[in-house]
Amino acid sequence: MRHQVVIVICWLAALAALPLLAQTPNTASARTLSMDECVQLALRHNLDIQIRRVQPGIDRLKLDGAYGAYDPSFNFGFSESFDSSPGSPDPNSTLFGVSSKTYTERFGSAAGAPGAGFRGTLPSGMTYDLLGSVVRRSGSSFTTGFRYSADADLTLRQPLLKNSWIDATRRDILLVKKDIKVSELDVLNQIIATVTSVQTAYYDLIYSLENVKVQEKALELAEKLLAENKKRVEVGALAPLDELQAESQVAARRADLLSAQRDLETQENTLKGLLTDEFTAWQGVALRTTGALLALPETFDLQESYRRAMTLRPDLQQSREGVEKQNITIRYNRNQLFPQLDLTATYGHNGLGSTLDGGFNGIQQGNNPGYSIGVVLSIPLNNTTAKGNYSFSKATKEKLLLQLKQQEQKIMVEIDNSVKTARSNYQKTDATRQARRYAEAALDAEQKKLENGKSTSFVVLQLQRDLTSARSAEIRALADYNKSLAVLAQSEGFTLEKNKIAVEVAK
Repeated sequence: MRHQVVIVICWLAALAALPLLAQTPNTASARTLSMDECVQLALRHNLDIQIRRVQPGIDRLKLDGAYGAYDPSFNFGFSESFDSSPGSPDPNSTLFGVSSKTYTERFGSAAGAPGAGFRGTLPSGMTYDLLGSVVRRSGSSFTTGFRYSADADLTLRQPLLKNSWIDATRRDILLVKKDIKVSELDVLNQIIATVTSVQTAYYDLIYSLENVKVQEKALELAEKLLAENKKRVEVGALAPLDELQAESQVAARRADLLSAQRDLETQENTLKGLLTDEFTAWQGVALRTTGALLALPETFDLQESYRRAMTLRPDLQQSREGVEKQNITIRYNRNQLFPQLDLTATYGHNGLGSTLDGGFNGIQQGNNPGYSIGVVLSIPLNNTTAKGNYSFSKATKEKLLLQLKQQEQKIMVEIDNSVKTARSNYQKTDATRQARRYAEAALDAEQKKLENGKSTSFVVLQLQRDLTSARSAEIRALADYNKSLAVLAQSEGFTLEKNKIAVEVAK
């Protein structure tokens, strides 16, 4: 009695679900896409890839800015001064002579004075100063009016120890170049991840489409059995309970079909989200796939997979670039341990005249050259900061090397798991195929027995459910096997090469 009550409740629930099936039919337009078409769409429109592509350009702009340290600067100054001094004392009296007054106007540059000149740094670390100035003096000491003096000097300073083979500017440029490489690898890593996501989503979409067909077939079988049971009940060959059982089965299969259709819609949205940067343009579009799920055998070589990963994985290459960046920092910090020893040299010309042209003529003719050469040594007494920075940078490198080794080990574990999963999933495809065949044969035999009055609807319904589960499991196994191959290729960093995909990292 209790069993009959449960069946009646299920039958009533099925009647309540009928309005859901009576809704306006789906009018979405269908678009059939192959796997390759989906991948190409993702490469052009996937937002994750587009976001990653921006960073290399940002880093290149940073590099341009870093090179700006070598841009020369132009300086110009003007000063005006007045000076007066008492005259010399008269030896025959207690009075001083007439005081002298001097007016000085300086245009241009000289050491320690405002003026005009170019200053800058060369990639070798050498600094240069090209300075020039014009000075006009007048006053009580200059009876002829004005006196003009001009000078032009070039001063060079080349570090020989500290800041010699690398300085802060060269360090920053090298680090930014590494940042560009890291960001380009990040783009490549995202492309591989996106392609893998597209492939797995595509296989899941095939499964969802096929599973809807399986559930439709299950509903068809249940409805067919219900129709046959109704006829038998009408002629008195079956009890009404058998008809109720068949009604319950039809309602359950309709509910399963609704769930499968909803899963299909969800999977369509998942794939759409990977393919486009304008999701609204894809609303109302039903995605359809090409081809069928196949279980093609693969030869798995664990050592070859390790080799590929150690060579091709972008994230692993990023970590290695991180170690190289730290080597640059260590190199710079080591150079800061040395004393400051700079070679300096200055060469210039001077001119003097009562007119401005006369002052410049002396420079042009080179009548009054001058030069100097020397070295400047500066030795820090303790150099605590430089020593601390050097020790810190070396310790940081040791940590990075350990993290790199840990990452390599995790990748090997990941590959080993991926290979084992792929092998297991391939074996499942054969097992589920055999299970589906046995379920089909069992149902066919039981239906014939039912037709001959040697079985019951309950047994047939149970075998129908078993067949539906077997069919769904077979498709699931096929999808999982193909997905596991895509994941293995991603673990190896071999996704693009395996699928013959050519990409451009730079935008």
